[in-house]
Amino acid sequence: MTTESAASRPYNVLFLCTGNSARSILAETLLNHWGRGKFRAFSAGSFPTGRVNPFALDLLRRMGMDTTGARSKSWDEFAAPGAPPLDFVFTVCDNAAGEVCPIWPGQPMTAHWGVPDPAAVEDSDVEKAIAFRAAFNALEHRIKAFTSLPVASLDRIKLQSALDDIGRSLPAGEA
Repeated sequence: MTTESAASRPYNVLFLCTGNSARSILAETLLNHWGRGKFRAFSAGSFPTGRVNPFALDLLRRMGMDTTGARSKSWDEFAAPGAPPLDFVFTVCDNAAGEVCPIWPGQPMTAHWGVPDPAAVEDSDVEKAIAFRAAFNALEHRIKAFTSLPVASLDRIKLQSALDDIGRSLPAGEA
């Protein structure tokens, strides 16, 4: 985590996915919703599509989530001078987890929270909506677990273990 005191600002969290059109957007929005000012979430992609998937936006709006400012962007924005200092970086797709990431200032904690890509579903709109809801549920489950961690009181080893455990967890009924 960064050297700036966590008490003086929210923890900054970056969610990464290759296209930054679906899963990372869902995660960013969910954490900004459930983080209640303790966390500030961002999302980015290694090869951003340049647009947010309409199924993601529709689902988030139906769930009462604020999508203001949601956009597909490159992870380069967060490695550039003047970018917010990052405390945590989570990959939410297997492709991004295997890519060589930029050097993040501040040595943030990292973890892989892989979720199947709902944007890859090529069936009916109903099947696409089901896939987006499943991704939403998995990410919401993990984000609620993350926001309940006593981050400030855990040492780096215990915190890393908790982050990794969250990445392996699934919502009830999906095990």
